Parts: sequence; structure tokens; C-alpha cells
Amino acid sequence: MSNAATMAGLDPATLADVLRLAGSTGFDRIQDQIRRTGGCTDPIHLTGSTVTRDKATGQVLHSYSTDTEPGGRLRVACGNRRASRCPSCAWTYAGDTYHLIRAGLVGDPAKGTPDTIREHPRVFATLTAPSFGRVHNRPGNRPCACGTHHQEDAPELGTALDPATYDYAGAVLWNNHASDLWRYFTIYLRREIAKRAGLTQKAAHEQSRVAFGKVAEYQKRGAVHFHAVIRFDGPEGPDSPPPAWATLDLLTDAIHAAAARVAVDVPAAGDQPARTLRWGTQLDVQPIGAFGNGEDITEQAVASYVAKYATKAAETTGTIDRRIGNKEALVLLGVSDHPARLIAACLDLHALYPDRKLRDWAHMLGFRGHFSTKSRRYSTTLGALRQVRADYRAAQQREALGLPDPDDTPEATTLTLAHWAYAGHGHTPGESWLAANIRRDIQHNREMAREAMADLQAHEITGEW
Repeated sequence: MSNAATMAGLDPATLADVLRLAGSTGFDRIQDQIRRTGGCTDPIHLTGSTVTRDKATGQVLHSYSTDTEPGGRLRVACGNRRASRCPSCAWTYAGDTYHLIRAGLVGDPAKGTPDTIREHPRVFATLTAPSFGRVHNRPGNRPCACGTHHQEDAPELGTALDPATYDYAGAVLWNNHASDLWRYFTIYLRREIAKRAGLTQKAAHEQSRVAFGKVAEYQKRGAVHFHAVIRFDGPEGPDSPPPAWATLDLLTDAIHAAAARVAVDVPAAGDQPARTLRWGTQLDVQPIGAFGNGEDITEQAVASYVAKYATKAAETTGTIDRRIGNKEALVLLGVSDHPARLIAACLDLHALYPDRKLRDWAHMLGFRGHFSTKSRRYSTTLGALRQVRADYRAAQQREALGLPDPDDTPEATTLTLAHWAYAGHGHTPGESWLAANIRRDIQHNREMAREAMADLQAHEITGEW
């Protein structure tokens, strides 16, 4: 669709701002800034300057100031991981997560894991929440308990069959303690591994390591569950092979036993009874195939799946992606009944369990943990991946300016002084329209490149175009 066609459907205020923007003297630079952010939905505005000098002579080799920018500001990407907030930055975050998970499966020396990692036992485990009441679902070829064959996108899926008997308080308390359940699971897993190996925990730790990378996902009913890559390593981590006793079967059996042992007690408070929180019975553990020889759970599939859900949160259940301060806001925001009841339960329980910060995390249906985490030795870190990208951009800028590479000399020959200050965020209506079009064009180019790569790979396999 052309820009002229999309402009035809704009409201008068946005159209007026687009025309103002297009006629401004700084339009080309504004467009360039937005393109450099990838079409970020809510960019950060900075003011400041940077000066690069020769350390020996004090000569200014390069200087930059936002005084020369339109409006005296520089736009940088917001970096939000949520696709609901910023599709552009979420795409970058998903890409980083994909490479992080993939490096722990196929190996990548540049990211801290050797190629031999593929020979280590590893599984893809899914740990779920228990039932808090019957919900509308799609049980195979059978109708739902309500008597209806629901479509895959039916809005009632995951909602309570009988809201009056559904345990909304238990559901949000479970979400709120889900990170504690995971922590205890990792502790018990190491104990169960040692038990099955016939070793003490110390001896098992001296001979092997367990590494993981996980992501949280919301089910339709609003309950969090975890998908995790769990891998056996040797005593030195991914660089050493696991001992002979560290088999796939032992790891799978230990995961089942550890999950069954986990219990987190929540004391009684007010009208709420004491609870013991546990994992649900739907625990799935599947071996990860190395090369995709007919397996469903392949390295590529696992890395893609984890990356996909790293950018999603509770908004996939019908709630919103911002904090909610009171129940009146639920009506104003049009939150549907099931997530609204879960949010209301968080607000009601906050006074009973103030240390759990349920009001602050009501929009997340009580969950307060990180959506993607990993053990220290699983592979690289998101910070390291971001630094590689930043270093690449810095090298491009040095090359364009003719500045020396600090790595080419034993001692740094230049000194860079910078000062930056926050000056706001977001777009004007016209800039938002421009960013959306830039983001659409970037996405189109990515899809075209992906299709071209797929055609090339098919040609390499079949020898035909």
C-alpha cells in the first residue's frame, strides 16, 4: 500500500501533522533518525554532545551536538521487549533471544559454547500450573464441557465455565509465586540427579553441571507456564563433556521427580485459606533433536519458539500491558470478564499479602518474574549480544569519519567525552504515521530476504530453482 493511500485514511489532526512534517526543513533528518531506530514506536529523546580528541595533541577529531538536530533532539530506540508496546524493538529482542538459546543448543564459540555442545543430553521441558476451575477448551475432537465445538480463535477459550466457583485468588497467587516454584525446581533437580547417579550432591556437582534457558508464557486461562531448555554439561560447563552416567533418561526422570517434590506454602490471611502451591500434572519433557531428522522438537524449532514468547506477556490473555491502579479502570479500559476478575483478585489480595506486591503486578495477573532467564553457563548473555551490535555500529561510524580503530594500537590514541540528558519520549501524530510506514517497509524487506534465503537453501539441496 502506498503512502498516499494510507494518508487518505488519516484523521484530520494526524494528516495536518504529516503535512507539517513533510514541509519542514528537517524532514529528511527526522526520517533518517526514525529509520535508524527501526521505526520504534516510542523512541527516547536525548540532548547532548560528544567530542573525540587526539590524546597527544588535544586536536578535535570529531564532534557532534544535538543542537544541529531538528528540535535539538536525537531519537534512540526504546528497547522495550513487548511486541504490544514496540514491534520493532521486540523484533530485535526476539532475535537476540533466538541467538542466545540457539548458541546453547548448536554451539557457537563466539558466544561461549563449543560445537560439541550438540553431543550433550538436552531436553525441552514445559512446566504448567494446576487447575483452578473448569474452563472452555478444545479437547481434541470432542466438544467442550459447555457442549460447543469452539473455533481456534474463539474468545471464550480459557475463560471459566462457572466464574462463581473458579479460584481466581488461587490463580493469581500461583502466578505470583511461579518464580519461587521454578527456583525450588532447580534446587530439587540437582538433588534428584545426584540421587539417581548414586552420588552425593557435592560429588555430582564436581562431575557435572546443569544449564538451562527458559521463557514464561501465559496460557489462555491466564496462568503462567514455563518452557525450558535443560542441558547436561561436564564439570567445566559447556566446554567439557558430561560424565557417562549423565544420560538423557536420567535427566528426564530427574525432572519429573523434582517437579513432583516442589511445594510453596502460602499462609492464611483474612478470608483466604492457607495454600500449598505445586506444579500442574501436565509436565512435558521432550528430547531435542540435533538435525531435524523427522523430530518435532528440533534445535531450530526450540530456539524460534522461545524467542517468540520472549516478547509476549499477559496482554495475550486480554489484559493490558500497563499498570492498573483500581477496579474502575477495568471498566474504562474495556478489559473482558475473565482477565478482569483475575486483576480484581490481585487488587483485593494486595492488602492481605503486601510483601507480594500484587497491586503493582495486577496487570500481569500477579506474575512478577522475568520472562526469559538462563543459568550463567548456558551460553552468551543478552548484554553481550547488545554490545556486539553497539561495537559494530561504532566501527561503522569510525570508518565513516576516518577515525582510528582503538584496537589497532597498543594504547588508545583518542579520548571521547560525552554528555547526554533525557529530553522526553514518543512521537507526534505525524511522526507515528511515518514510523509505522518505515517499520512496515523494514518488515517487508525482511520477509523478502527470508524468502530469498529459503529459495537459495532449496536450490542447494535439490539443485533446482
